[in-house]
Amino acid sequence: MINLAQDSQSSVVAVEQVPMERVNRYGVIDPIKVSDRLHKLQGVVEKPPVEEAPSNLSIVGRYVLQPRIFKLLEKTQRGAGGEIQLTDAIAELLKEQDTFAYEFDGIRYDCGSKLGHMKANVEYALRHPELNGQFREYLLSIVT
Repeated sequence: MINLAQDSQSSVVAVEQVPMERVNRYGVIDPIKVSDRLHKLQGVVEKPPVEEAPSNLSIVGRYVLQPRIFKLLEKTQRGAGGEIQLTDAIAELLKEQDTFAYEFDGIRYDCGSKLGHMKANVEYALRHPELNGQFREYLLSIVT
């Protein structure tokens, strides 16, 4: 993502495909496919109703943004959930400069959900060299 942003002098967001019935939980892009995992953004919308979602490519919270985004955020009005939404500022940025989306390759945990947060912590503990043995024993003790 960093190389793409530097080479193109553009902003880049990470996205992943989600089931259509879950697009209303995320910022979703309106893409133009450039290559296998790269898309140019035509638009972006925060938590769209399923029937209005432009795609099933949701933003996963990884960004390489051009500095202009900060001035746009200062002018951004409250949006979905009564909060200032980064997606609204990105939508404004699209009027001025190209922005790309790169399809994330790897495991991502939705730490905005309780289950996703717990999964991230469990996997972290199981991989941590100081915790994994004790934590694994603990898990086995509560499931048997």
